[in-house]
Amino acid sequence: VLGLDRCADTQVGDEMIRGISGGERKRLTIGEMTVGPARAFFMDEISTGLDSSTTFQIVNSIKQTIHVQQATALISLLQPAPETYDLFDDIILICDGQIVYQGPRQNVIEFFENMGFKCPQRKGVADFLQEVTSKSDQEQYWSKKDEPYRYISVTEFSEAFHAFHIGCTVAEELLVPFNKEKSHPCALVTRKYGIRKKELLKACVAREYLLLQRNSFVYLSKFVQLIVTGCLTMTLFFRIIMHRDTVADGWIYMGALFDTILLALFNGFVELSLSIAKLPVFYKQRGLLLFPAWAYSFGRWLIKLPISVIEMGIWVSLTYFIIGYDPSAERFFKQFLILILVNQMAGGLLRMIAALGRNMVVAYTFGISALLTLIALGGYVLTQDEIRKWWIWGYWISPLMYGQNAIVVNEFLGKSWSHVLPHSNESLGVQVLKSRAMFTDARWYWIGVGALVGYVFLFNFLATLALAYLSPFRRSQSEAVVSSSNGKRKTDVQKNESLKPSLSERSDIGQSMNRGMILPFEPHSIIFEDIRYAVDISKELTTLGMESGHLEILKGINGAFRPGILTALMGVSGAGKTTLLDVLAG
Repeated sequence: VLGLDRCADTQVGDEMIRGISGGERKRLTIGEMTVGPARAFFMDEISTGLDSSTTFQIVNSIKQTIHVQQATALISLLQPAPETYDLFDDIILICDGQIVYQGPRQNVIEFFENMGFKCPQRKGVADFLQEVTSKSDQEQYWSKKDEPYRYISVTEFSEAFHAFHIGCTVAEELLVPFNKEKSHPCALVTRKYGIRKKELLKACVAREYLLLQRNSFVYLSKFVQLIVTGCLTMTLFFRIIMHRDTVADGWIYMGALFDTILLALFNGFVELSLSIAKLPVFYKQRGLLLFPAWAYSFGRWLIKLPISVIEMGIWVSLTYFIIGYDPSAERFFKQFLILILVNQMAGGLLRMIAALGRNMVVAYTFGISALLTLIALGGYVLTQDEIRKWWIWGYWISPLMYGQNAIVVNEFLGKSWSHVLPHSNESLGVQVLKSRAMFTDARWYWIGVGALVGYVFLFNFLATLALAYLSPFRRSQSEAVVSSSNGKRKTDVQKNESLKPSLSERSDIGQSMNRGMILPFEPHSIIFEDIRYAVDISKELTTLGMESGHLEILKGINGAFRPGILTALMGVSGAGKTTLLDVLAG
């Protein structure tokens, strides 16, 4: 209805991405507003930047929506086309802060004819209403030829309207109190959101899946990165040159496990930038009550969970048996589970930091600091015995500590490490764990699993709370200016007092003020030939018949501009006017 099918799979765009046109942005905003639960719409100058045909289509679609949904809309338009004007049911004409007319569209001409003004046959009614209240344009519409023309002020129009039968009808309706017993039970919205919670969650999941498809290159790149890193890791820790004879051999295996934990931890770092990039749209749609924060957060987490399973599955499948961990299917899947939970924990932590930071610089600063703190207190870089007693609380609350202990307990309590060395009463695996101050009880695997699950829910819950209650950072307001008695602003007076020029500077300023300012300006002609500009399109549009995956916006534009000639660049919305100007501007 809004004519957005042409750009349905095009990004809106920002400072770096050429997206949809200005008219398409306006239509997109209108569609976004009508989708929400609101039933009263106040639209200000929605036709600015649009051609008359597009304006007609938009107002016509709004009219259909209003009539079907029994909603209310008040739209301010500046001189709409006659076809657009005829779409409205009621007209409110305001001038100098006073209501000149308020009532059905069909009676507005009748009111002004009673006042002595007639709209010419080939004159648009909207233009007539703009000019009939203007002192400079009013005389041309005077129809009482037998009476001399006199200017009718806005106040006289307003007083005459109250005596007009439409004005009397409005006044009488307002004087009668409304009978609340006749109120329809659906007259007031009783729910905060327009649809049920299940449908809200389904919509958020569908939107996240669509964004996942559009950002598929990012995730495919991560898969390739995991495969390359996995190949490097398994050739570095190759099982042929790794033995199980001494405690030092165990340290090498523990280093390989720590490397695996680090990869699962940093693999979720992409969540930070993706989450912050989505925040402006989220804050706008949260304010429009399109969905609650929990539906947005939960839907995002549901979509990310299968990706985490795939990524960690790729890593474990590549590295587990090549490195030579304990050859047990049970311990293989246990390590797989731990890596998924560590990756989910890191993603939840970074989403929480993004929701709290709300800014790329702030979030990256705290995100990197948080990950480095987790690594330092995770029990491998510094063992439990080496951490100072005033920092030991950080060791016990570190999620990485539980993940690190769970994955090493799973490995070193396996059969490959169960043999006992000479002059020792304990298995080699237990000795390796004790040498790095790790826990040796098998139940610590499940303690680690439970702790990581708890942290996953905790971080996602805190991220949801931050999304629900925090607002985006506001730009600092400009300094308030208070006028002083002599007409100068106080800030200007203070600046003048603190920046008084020297005598030589005063003389230079005086001379420049006397002779005026001369700007170096030289007129130029601009000539361009065969300008072409194309943007990438999605696969969906390629399947619809567009060739080569590109949408050509400018198709061989030629032109010349001469000094002293005022040229109008015209075209419908989406024709490429702004794109051409941007290309010419470099």
